[in-house]
Amino acid sequence: MFVAIPRFPLLDSALDIATLSLILALLLFSFLSFFFILHLRLKSQTAPYLHGFSSLWTVKLILVSSIALWSLAELLQAPFLRRRYLYPSPLSLTQQAGLCRLHSILSLGLFQPAFLVTLLFLVNVSIKQQNPRSVWIVTFVLGTCLPLVSLQSFTHFSSPIYPHLPDYFFQSSVHFRDGFGNETVLCTNPLLGTIVFGAFTILYCLCFLLSCWKVISLVINKGLRARIYGLAIGVLIPLPVQVVLLVMSAFSEPGKPAFGGIEFGIFVAPLLCAAVSESILVFRPIADALSAVGDCCLRDPLPTVKETETTTFAGGP
Repeated sequence: MFVAIPRFPLLDSALDIATLSLILALLLFSFLSFFFILHLRLKSQTAPYLHGFSSLWTVKLILVSSIALWSLAELLQAPFLRRRYLYPSPLSLTQQAGLCRLHSILSLGLFQPAFLVTLLFLVNVSIKQQNPRSVWIVTFVLGTCLPLVSLQSFTHFSSPIYPHLPDYFFQSSVHFRDGFGNETVLCTNPLLGTIVFGAFTILYCLCFLLSCWKVISLVINKGLRARIYGLAIGVLIPLPVQVVLLVMSAFSEPGKPAFGGIEFGIFVAPLLCAAVSESILVFRPIADALSAVGDCCLRDPLPTVKETETTTFAGGP
């Protein structure tokens, strides 16, 4: 079934360019984070006074990797990018619809929950004296995300089971013909998948709020408190906004300017959450570590661990 709606080329191009630019910026940011995490980890092998700062490097790598994978998955949603850049030849309508379904399952069922769960895990362990093993971290993330992936997959393939429900409960794409006769596919968000993700978001926000409250109750430094407040705002505001926009998109008419704006907002909300998380939990602790080491080296060429230990949020014990 095709939907014939007049297009707005300038608006579509602007949203495509903005989406691509933000994805590339986040990928670059994630690459730099990945590099600095490994750099600090390798440096700590020969500098014992850096062990405390790089103790959570595995968790941070999982966080950065999940964010990078989510960014790449977002490329599947943009029609212009799918037609022009991802493949040497244009995809068929069926293939584009399959990519939309794959994007919805991976984005809301795996990659975004993965970096959110890792973020929660990182906040919790940052105030503990002992660091968890890498196997436990991976098990915790996968154990949380696999049920979500299964539920998201079920919502996309369960339309024959519930034939009495409207199409927008299951529909992840719509065939589209613009005013010039060009046929393409627009990705949509099935309402059942949104309900699953919304339930996860409510539970997650409650857990994240409690975790931040615990950290704030233990932190005395005003600078660290400001970081925690910034992290809480950067997570607890965009996520509910994303869920609201997902619900609105299910009832919006694809192809209209409002639909494009809603879809762009759905993309920007988790992007802000990811950028804030990387800035506060990866970049700032590493900068603090290097700054502390530099200060210690100015006083003593061979500083001890006690001389360089500071209370750095998400930077280790």
